[in-house]
Amino acid sequence: MTPRIPKGSSIRSFRRLVLLVGVMLCTTVGLTGVAPAYADLAPTATGAAQALRPTLPPPNGEHRIGVVPLHLVDRSRTDPWVPSHPVRELMVSLWYPAQRGHARPLAPWLPPGAWARFEQDNGVPPGVLAVPLTHGRTNAPVDRLRGGRPVVLYSPGLGGTRDSNTVLVEELVSRGYVVATIDHTHDSSPVEFPDGRVEVGALTPDVAAQAVAVRVADTRFVLDTLSALNAGSNPDAEHRPLPNRLRGALDLSKVGMFGHSLGGATAAEAMFEDRRIKAGVNLDGTLFGPVVAAGLDRPFMLVGAQQHDRGTDPTWAQFWANLRGWRLNLRLVNSAHNSFTDIQVLLPQIAGVLNFPPDVVQQLIGTIDPQRSIINQRAYVTAFFDLHLRHQDRHLLDHPSPRFPEMQFLP
Repeated sequence: MTPRIPKGSSIRSFRRLVLLVGVMLCTTVGLTGVAPAYADLAPTATGAAQALRPTLPPPNGEHRIGVVPLHLVDRSRTDPWVPSHPVRELMVSLWYPAQRGHARPLAPWLPPGAWARFEQDNGVPPGVLAVPLTHGRTNAPVDRLRGGRPVVLYSPGLGGTRDSNTVLVEELVSRGYVVATIDHTHDSSPVEFPDGRVEVGALTPDVAAQAVAVRVADTRFVLDTLSALNAGSNPDAEHRPLPNRLRGALDLSKVGMFGHSLGGATAAEAMFEDRRIKAGVNLDGTLFGPVVAAGLDRPFMLVGAQQHDRGTDPTWAQFWANLRGWRLNLRLVNSAHNSFTDIQVLLPQIAGVLNFPPDVVQQLIGTIDPQRSIINQRAYVTAFFDLHLRHQDRHLLDHPSPRFPEMQFLP
């Protein structure tokens, strides 16, 4: 299944609305219909007196949050998308439970150069929007647990960044997980490197299957790098200081992975190719690669938007039939493809300032209440990894819950 672009729209014009809030081009990957054309909806400022800084909802767990960016270089590969780059470079953020670190700055949702590139690409005048702040303290000391903490990997949708699902990442970290979020350079866009260089997307949706293969290689390299880091090495290309007490903080015998859209497809295929990944979640992504026919023998959860299920996506139907381990298929009612990213809570906050019509907002994030959407996602994704990485069963995944009526169980 090849992702579809609205008729008459260029890739840049289609991205204009979606990229503004840091999510992926691939609003059509994992959907069953053609997405609406947004070519004429360039954002326009309303002349607000000061920049609006949208906010992310705080996580609910007991742990403070730390985060450190890592510049990783895989010298065994050339860049598959830009031949002039002789090595594969990635930016990864490592999120972790932290000790008290109020003196450390809060990490921005996007670094300054990447945020400026978003404004430039999308015609947003400087000073209209301010970058959201996360709840992660940069380089705060690690709150280390004896034996290490379980690790979860995150892969964004095509054209999205490693920051695209901070609301779920922070929730997992606040509940005791270490999470590594991956920018797939020239697929993710924009990606800012420590020298100030900003790399942008170089892909079109028709190469989605090839992109998944590249992402899987990225993921396996990140896993190798995390092993070296956990043993005490500093894999950062510039050897920037790492947080105190990071050595031994990861339990790499308990690794899970989740992703949105093409990132969800990446989670499934990476599990197929690398048995170090014990459990996976696909948030509304059409599947690609051998895993569709081969299936998996380890736990996997599919979570779809309102219009995306096994009846509308043949890759989901085939994959589901070939799953041999624990499996669950959920639907978040009244949601849309981008409900499974931070756009769910950020877009309603900025739509008025940027004059986005209500029908456009609805097409991107559905009619579900944004806060309820995030509450449901946090509850079910956390419960999944608690069950399969920690063997802690709260029985939320056994059957529908009256506390979460928006989450349907599909037979």
